[in-house]
Amino acid sequence: MTTVLIASYLEPEFVAQIEAAVPQARVIYRPDLLGKPRFAADHTAPNPRTPEQDQEWRSLLAQADVLFDFDFTHPDDLPDLAPNLKWIQATSAGIGKYVERTRYAKRTNWKFTTASGVHARPLAEFVVFAMLYFAKDYEYLHREKAAQHWERYTMGELVGKTLSIIGLGKIGREVARLAKALDMRVIGSRRDPSQTIPGIDALYAPDDLRPLLESADYLVLATPHTHETEGLIGAAEIATLPRGAVLINIARGAVVNQAALTAALQNGHLRGAALDVFETEPLPPGDPLWSLPNVLISPHSASTAASENRKITEIFIENLRRYLADEPMLNLLDVEKQY
Repeated sequence: MTTVLIASYLEPEFVAQIEAAVPQARVIYRPDLLGKPRFAADHTAPNPRTPEQDQEWRSLLAQADVLFDFDFTHPDDLPDLAPNLKWIQATSAGIGKYVERTRYAKRTNWKFTTASGVHARPLAEFVVFAMLYFAKDYEYLHREKAAQHWERYTMGELVGKTLSIIGLGKIGREVARLAKALDMRVIGSRRDPSQTIPGIDALYAPDDLRPLLESADYLVLATPHTHETEGLIGAAEIATLPRGAVLINIARGAVVNQAALTAALQNGHLRGAALDVFETEPLPPGDPLWSLPNVLISPHSASTAASENRKITEIFIENLRRYLADEPMLNLLDVEKQY
């Protein structure tokens, strides 16, 4: 019988769903050995085990054929502790760099499946929120309220504005769908620009970013963090954006040169930025981004929603069924492409 070990907190009702849906698998769930969640769908909660608890956890790892989520308490020696492991279902979409750092793909024959698609809607809603934040000039409204001052002004609109999306995977396409509902012009990049995507007004190849940058009222970064995308947006690319553009990063901090971005925000070239990710996380105290009034900071939480664990459980149940039937699995990580 295949043994599944759940490696991060999961609501008991979802554990029961897995057990009921795939009774031919043995599911081990020990919440007493896992970190207590600080918020809904917290998969990286601190986990201060005692030596005795850690020894018990090691014994469970030794039995596991499948992990629900990575075991972040033993990243380096997991291949030694879990000799029977064959597959890890991640709770995140962007796991390529983690798999590279841990060298799991080189040290093992494990399969990795991602949570691709789970976070698309929350992230797309964050993008819409960020665009409206700047279009309606929330900074002005906030200042005027604090001053108890009433003076009419003209709000901006999103209709007719150009949204450029770098990365049209599931997240980028959901961003595009919501933007088209707001009557925006949407252009983007993807590996194969000859493939038509509904709602996209123009497509460009990843090495042809200039048209995307030159036209952008809003630039959304939704690309995976790979060797190709690291440092993709530097000083030259930011300078190519029109004066007054807004940059929204829901990808990874390493995709953007943060010093160049900060300078463009300080000197007024960019109207603003909405950032969910940063080069260093948590964003260090004293970083100039904290004090810039034209920067919206989210603590890498734009993707997190109360519905997350339910959606991941649904993917896992289908993948577990496919795994046991030796069928192609959903969201299988390409370790070379890193997504």
